[in-house]
Amino acid sequence: MVGLPVSTLVSAGLIFLAVALGTISLALFLEWAQERSRQRKVIDQLKSFDQTLTEGGIPGLFRGGPAGRSALLQSIAARTPAFADLELLIQQSAVTLTMEVFLLLSVGLSVALGVSTLMFTRLWLPAVGAAVLGGLLPYMRVRRQRTKRLNAFEAQLPESIDLLGRAIRAGHPLSSGLKMVADETREPIAGEFRRAFEEQRFGLPFEDAILAMADRVTLVDVRILVTAILIQREVGGNLAEVLDNLASVIRARFVIRRQLRTYTAQGRMSGYVLAVLPIAVGTIIYLLNPTYIGILFTDPMGKLMLATASVMQIIGFLWIRNIVNIDI
Repeated sequence: MVGLPVSTLVSAGLIFLAVALGTISLALFLEWAQERSRQRKVIDQLKSFDQTLTEGGIPGLFRGGPAGRSALLQSIAARTPAFADLELLIQQSAVTLTMEVFLLLSVGLSVALGVSTLMFTRLWLPAVGAAVLGGLLPYMRVRRQRTKRLNAFEAQLPESIDLLGRAIRAGHPLSSGLKMVADETREPIAGEFRRAFEEQRFGLPFEDAILAMADRVTLVDVRILVTAILIQREVGGNLAEVLDNLASVIRARFVIRRQLRTYTAQGRMSGYVLAVLPIAVGTIIYLLNPTYIGILFTDPMGKLMLATASVMQIIGFLWIRNIVNIDI
């Protein structure tokens, strides 16, 4: 980089690597320790469950908090509703992270990017922006994974509803239909239906088990499915016919969604081009005339302009993306 001593670049890179690798090491150690704690807690729960059954009581295996969570984090989560939303996001994404590991990764990446950017630019504003970006990276990753999982769930839902309807027509009870869907379909839909079936089999009321699945899978189609099942259990009716109609509606929504993606393809491409164009042009100019553009990396005003331009580029890209993403 023009005008920057090699020692500064090496120091910034070493600081980033040290903090990042240290954070990953702590996260792995914490994950291992919590896995051991969860195993011990599961064994204790099974022993308590067996003892309660022999005494004729009702076990409470489904009402406690997540196994392995520290008492400090439980007290903080009880006072902060955002913790419950974040935990639901992690659960919906199906990533192998606990809340403690997620928070540790967020803080570690924030410190790593913030300190390395401060060493590189000698300015606090870009360092703060980099620290915020580093703290948001795990959240963005988990959110993206949640979106992919929900999209896969929604794509498999019509076939699963058809299978559930055929099971009901064949004379199977609804709980057995859930088991058939869990055995005959793929993840992620198989895991959610299996969890609902196992919960009601181990003593949780069927209504609570099916409502818990609707809370975990925040899709409109799943809420409609759960509502139809609960209404049918209350007032009766032809549930198989209702499931067939619901599967047809979901497939029609997929057709409309594909048409919308076709219509908005130009807007999405414009967003990608506008996001990449300044980076490509700046790189080409730097390769042709390094001295001309090098002042942006050496002058304090140039560094501030680069930071401001980067933030505006990100905001513009997200804005265009939000415009072309139409929910149905």
